[in-house]
Amino acid sequence: MTYRAGSGEKRRETRGSEGRRGQWQEEELSRIRHKLFSFICDDVYVPMKAKELEHLLDVPSDKKEIFEQALEDLVAMKKLEINGHGRYRKSTAGPIEGTFTANAKGFGFVTVEGQDEDYFVPRDYIGGAFHGDLVRISIVKRGDDQGHRAEAKVTKVLNRGIKSLVGTFELSRKGTFGFVEPDLKKIPGDIFIPSSKTRGAITGDKVLIDIVDYGTKGKGPEGVVAEIIGHKGDKGVDVLSALRSYDIPIDFPEPVTEEADRVACPIPEGEIARRRDLRGIPMVTIDGETSKDLDDAVSLAREGDGYRLGVHIADVSHYVREGTALDKEAFRRGTSIYVVDRVVPMLPAALSNGMCSLNAGEDRLALSCLMKINSLGQVVDYEIVESVVHIDRRMTYTDVQAVLDGDGGACSRYSDFVDSFRLMLELSEKIRAIRTARGAIDFDFPETDIILDERGRAVDLRQHPRNQATMLIEDFMLSANESVAREFARRKVPFLYRTHDKPDAERLRNLATYLGALGYVMHSDPDRIRPIEIQNIMSQIAGKAEERAISTIVLRSMQQAKYTTDCIGHFGLAAKFYCHFTSPIRRYPDLMIHRIIKEVITGQFSDDRAAHYEDLMPTVAVETSRLERRAVEIERDIDRMKKVEYMEGHVGETYEGIISGVTGWGLYVELPNSVEGLIPVATLTDDYYEFSEDSYELIGERFNRHFKLGQAVRVLVSSVSAKASTIDFELLG
Repeated sequence: MTYRAGSGEKRRETRGSEGRRGQWQEEELSRIRHKLFSFICDDVYVPMKAKELEHLLDVPSDKKEIFEQALEDLVAMKKLEINGHGRYRKSTAGPIEGTFTANAKGFGFVTVEGQDEDYFVPRDYIGGAFHGDLVRISIVKRGDDQGHRAEAKVTKVLNRGIKSLVGTFELSRKGTFGFVEPDLKKIPGDIFIPSSKTRGAITGDKVLIDIVDYGTKGKGPEGVVAEIIGHKGDKGVDVLSALRSYDIPIDFPEPVTEEADRVACPIPEGEIARRRDLRGIPMVTIDGETSKDLDDAVSLAREGDGYRLGVHIADVSHYVREGTALDKEAFRRGTSIYVVDRVVPMLPAALSNGMCSLNAGEDRLALSCLMKINSLGQVVDYEIVESVVHIDRRMTYTDVQAVLDGDGGACSRYSDFVDSFRLMLELSEKIRAIRTARGAIDFDFPETDIILDERGRAVDLRQHPRNQATMLIEDFMLSANESVAREFARRKVPFLYRTHDKPDAERLRNLATYLGALGYVMHSDPDRIRPIEIQNIMSQIAGKAEERAISTIVLRSMQQAKYTTDCIGHFGLAAKFYCHFTSPIRRYPDLMIHRIIKEVITGQFSDDRAAHYEDLMPTVAVETSRLERRAVEIERDIDRMKKVEYMEGHVGETYEGIISGVTGWGLYVELPNSVEGLIPVATLTDDYYEFSEDSYELIGERFNRHFKLGQAVRVLVSSVSAKASTIDFELLG
């Protein structure tokens, strides 16, 4: 008799044919249930299918039927449940709540926190849910071993996730009403705008609307125009619209700018007198050409057979005091956001580009981490002090790299710092070698500069790889961040750490399967993974055609780094102690810990202050982690939008590319300029292609042609849709 775990009907059929079980069977079944449930409740357990459990627990063939029965009983008793991929896990008893993600075709999905799989919600079961809503669901169909996703029905909308959105306004023919097509593609249909609520918007305007009615099954949603952003196609309106769609605050409230202007005053002599005066030490800033918010400077000198490295960070906390209008606005923003044609700063320009920025030729207040480093590149001692500094040179990565390359003109222009830059490179290479030896993972993705014309349209894409100049600043900042984190973990005071947990074991198993299909082997146990084992994979793929594609897949298998109050270490850096100390102009966590550092090193830290920070830090950790993810998402979306805009002018052109992704619906191809597009499988008309999950290839049925990751292909740009933000390629040859 065949039996599939999860089938209640089959369970009843089996019990009916066998009749009442004997006492010995009940005892055996009870024993297996207990053993199985204890195993699944273990902290190290990850959801598995029935066959995987049988194999792992080494179930004898004559006990398989009773083992399957034990699984079924535990599900019936609501001790276990089956997730969307047919895997067993401990029951998440009680109402199931999650976030609804809409699809433009009318159906949706619900993602439940802590669960890897989401639930499919058919069109007729969305229950008035809108994209982004927090909803309660009931399961209408379980997932199974064949890959069928679990289905659910929305029973209640608990909280509206989107209260406003950005879109393109269109006035009706008679001008009696308007409607807005949302920029967010996941929202099906338009938003109705009554004539009295248009604010005078005309067809083609980009607008921000507030939703006043989310609609029902027979009635669409309704909104009011809250702001006219600009006319579609005007310079910068597309970027501004994207920012507003994420509720990014652009302008600062007047009280905040007034406070910034008031505190951005010259440094009093008394403040200079009480600090460590480092103005006589030669130091430079090294940043990108367009950077204006310069929050870190470096100094370096030989000391015996080692080095004396100084990392000097703008003392923003001197100007932005806790609880002020400036502080509250900085916390609301969380981070500066850098997009193609602008910066949305965390602090007003009077501070971010002015009094806090370490501008050359100016005295500035700083927090300095002064590190003594031995001849091997190891930090053997350090000191954190309030300081006053004077920057000698404002350097760019380009100019420093030119000096390191021996460019005659650059060496002549910066002759007084040539030896210093060479010494920096010497130390940087030692620091990096130590970090590599302990297993730190380095994802070396070149950055892409998107070049805009005077109308704000993308006209060129230029990739620039990391060079020695960028890496030496990375190395010095990492050294300072680790030193500060180590010091305050030792002191055991409330603090904010930058942490990166080890990868999820299930994701690593999937990664190992994927890499195995491509000929790469992961030897480690997913439950006991170490950073050096990921580093080994990166070494294996270095220089290969598929390096970038595999690096992206490996990166997606990692956990997200975040801010926490517990010092649990940083997996990617293979660091036991790590925090963000070096960018207080653009990151709120850095500003926050500067306050604690200053209170501690000046003797002002008390039990009351410790209790205050103990209460405050968990909220800061969660909120700044969320705002950081929002910033990364908006930066990525705008880059994608501008790359699509650039490719609109290149339809019909041909390129050499590399297959960066293989799926059942087609091949993703990345061009040398970093643009990625799709070759839909339907356009591969020379054969019938099927996706092989075992080898991650598309394979032709008749001619056995294989397409795999990293393979070079020649493509034609067949279509570009700015509205859908998609690029389609056609395979040539």
